[in-house]
Amino acid sequence: MHYEGMIIRPPSEANSILLQVAVGCSHKKCTFCGTYLDERFRIIPEATVMADIDFAAANCRRQDRLFLVGGDALILPQKKLMKILEEIERKLPWVKRVGIYGNTKALNMKTPEELEELRTHGLGIAYMGLESGDNETLKAVNKGATAEKMIAMGTKARAAGIRLSVTVLLGLAGKSRSKIHAVQTGRVLTAIDPEYVGALSLMLIPGTPLHTDFAAGRFQLPDASEMLRELRVMMAHTELTGGLFHANHASNYLPIRARLPEEKEKTLSLIDAAIEGRVSLKPEYLRAL
Repeated sequence: MHYEGMIIRPPSEANSILLQVAVGCSHKKCTFCGTYLDERFRIIPEATVMADIDFAAANCRRQDRLFLVGGDALILPQKKLMKILEEIERKLPWVKRVGIYGNTKALNMKTPEELEELRTHGLGIAYMGLESGDNETLKAVNKGATAEKMIAMGTKARAAGIRLSVTVLLGLAGKSRSKIHAVQTGRVLTAIDPEYVGALSLMLIPGTPLHTDFAAGRFQLPDASEMLRELRVMMAHTELTGGLFHANHASNYLPIRARLPEEKEKTLSLIDAAIEGRVSLKPEYLRAL
């Protein structure tokens, strides 16, 4: 397989075939993100992608999921994406699901009919970074979309039959707007009602604008206890109709995995126990991106 630049994928795609279709991220303005600091967004040549599909056909027969690598690979033109999906269908018929990162800009550029077409040809799940439901926080970190746009694009993907995994970021609003960030994020998650929610904890990366603000004293990073309280408020304000709420990323202090609504109260009690010191937290040296 051919890989260029930084390769990232969701934790749930750890055992998937990783097929790179783009390098970098087309937005690349979020103040907290250091993933593609030195990468210019570009689409991988079609011949390279097709050669990698041939390689997967010969060497990846035990993997029944595939992830299209690229910071927001959904932004590829529809014809390019369809050609890739059709080749996957033809050469890798055992692949049951294709996943992709897709931001609001990419989702906005696809018509409902185009999203349904992608789903019909194997695109089973899209990963969308909400980060926060608080418009002031979204503006501060240059996310490039409002909470209302996030809701509209998230529900658009779900209406097309594409499963949705939404990422939120604990600590992103700093100490001053922590509760507002938590409450508003819960509100937006409830409105989208995705199949999956992944809560990560902010880890400041040198070289990013947010790290610069932190070093200059303009941004105050919540500590472990404050992030736990934020997580509790966020979950308390989130209503899902059968979705999974995860906070088991390597960055999190307290790993949780709860199906809402049935496991909500039990999980809130676990968070309370952690806040009160009755449950051990992950030490700093074991946290990672």
